[in-house]
Amino acid sequence: MSSSVQIAERFAEIAKILETDEDLQAFRRHLEEVLRGEAFKGSNRSGQFLRHVVEQSIAGHTDALKERMIGIELFGRPPSYDTGEDAIVRVTASDVRKRLLQHYGAYRNVSEFRINLPLGSYIPEILRDPVQVTAMLEHTIEEFAVPAPLVNTMVADGETRSRGDSMPWQRLMLPVLILLLCLNIGLWSYFMLWGAKRESSGYRKDAMWSMLFQSSLPTQLITSDPNIAEIQGLTGQLLGLSDYANRRFIPDPTKVDPRILQLSDQVLRGDKAAAVDARVAAWVAQTSRNPLKVTAARELRLSDLLADGNFILLGSARSNPWTLFYNDLLDFRIVLDSSAHQEVVQNVHPHSGEPTAYIPSAKGYATGQSFATVSYVKNPDHGGNVLLLAGANAEGTEAAGKLVTDSAALSAALQRCSVPTTLPIPSFQLLLRLSTMAGSPRHFDVVACHILPQ
Repeated sequence: MSSSVQIAERFAEIAKILETDEDLQAFRRHLEEVLRGEAFKGSNRSGQFLRHVVEQSIAGHTDALKERMIGIELFGRPPSYDTGEDAIVRVTASDVRKRLLQHYGAYRNVSEFRINLPLGSYIPEILRDPVQVTAMLEHTIEEFAVPAPLVNTMVADGETRSRGDSMPWQRLMLPVLILLLCLNIGLWSYFMLWGAKRESSGYRKDAMWSMLFQSSLPTQLITSDPNIAEIQGLTGQLLGLSDYANRRFIPDPTKVDPRILQLSDQVLRGDKAAAVDARVAAWVAQTSRNPLKVTAARELRLSDLLADGNFILLGSARSNPWTLFYNDLLDFRIVLDSSAHQEVVQNVHPHSGEPTAYIPSAKGYATGQSFATVSYVKNPDHGGNVLLLAGANAEGTEAAGKLVTDSAALSAALQRCSVPTTLPIPSFQLLLRLSTMAGSPRHFDVVACHILPQ
């Protein structure tokens, strides 16, 4: 598995754990408790390092979590510094790992969250409720354990303890784990049979997802490429599908200032998935038991799209140029308005009373109004189907992801737009209007919908 896919999965896990504002606030309180704890009191630098990598991970800034970028942004090193000679990032990361082990060794029974910093990586792992699992096992052991006589016996260090306390609890783990495994298999079998019964009676959770997760064809989710959007902003050159497919990320470098080219080269060394993409990928994965392959846009090749299969693409053409492959099939197209320096939605086939363009009042991470599109089309000239979730900003893509993974909301939207929900459903587009506040979609609704030509 490639590093970029592993990174996307790591961010999907973080997004799932910190899905709501309440979850995020609870985790931030935990982070502060760790930093104020005895383990980190003796090192301000290690505390700053932990806070930095955690905050960058929550924000989805993968590029900021590379050794050189941490050295530049956190420790004030110059962009050209030699990471081989100056090991401050690696040394500090090693110290942080030791202090985290020390902290959780002392507070493992009271920690709702746990933060790990895996070896060889500066992207932390965030776990939640490990204590509840431990407590459940300990409670189960206590219920099934046979009391031993409380006879005092000497231990190696000269202290005394009861014979009942001296029995290693590990001896009971095998029967307990076997019992839990049997319960798990029983529950799994029940739900599999229950699900098969519902499917055999004609039940469909959602017609669109039934088509996208056809058992006979693979389903692949393609995350966006935020670095490419950043490059286009730096160079002022728009990237076409042919350029991206042929990895010409700067179409005409002769027209770009050498300093910008150098900076662009640094940006292109990253290959990150946006935090929004990670959340949407996690939501999509929960809609079906069928396997879902997640691929970073820059790892995809045109030949991958020229095959039978189901595809889910995240982001507009500016951050995911592969969506241009399907552009001619769409009525609502998100394009860059170079004069306004923002993305807008073009309506190339307006229905009666519809405008030809929808212009957001809020740019990324601002407060105001924006737009997003949900597009479902047939895989051109091949078997399978394609779902495109795109916003004029990242908040729009998140709103589109929320709508399609909420079965009741999606069904209501399709019925309101007179889109048939029986199999096979036609190609369609939904245009969403959303209100954003400080980078989050607070409210969205469907303002237009088109059934597309087959």
